[in-house]
Amino acid sequence: MFIFDISNILNLLLMLAATILLIFLAQELKKSYITGIVLFAYLIILVIHAAQLITLPQEYRDMLPVLGRCVAIDFVFIFISFFAYLWVDDIEAKKMEKKSIDNSLDWLWKNV
Repeated sequence: MFIFDISNILNLLLMLAATILLIFLAQELKKSYITGIVLFAYLIILVIHAAQLITLPQEYRDMLPVLGRCVAIDFVFIFISFFAYLWVDDIEAKKMEKKSIDNSLDWLWKNV
């Protein structure tokens, strides 16, 4: 059974670097759909890990802690990419002079 183990430190660092680079690209281009794609990708990975966790065969029960760590890391990356999406959407809205999706975090954006 193939498990994309993002709890491995090398995979974790590579995914973190790719996420940061894509967030920086989205911020420079002022396009929120780039961070939306990142968020959607992490949601898909979370669904895959959750499905693997639920349908784990008996002979692979030793992989249960690994899948648990992967799901926890997925939630962290979803949290990061969600706030990055809101941030870049705010930047894009200011550039286009339109209302952003959510202005409830204005207190946070003023400090960033």
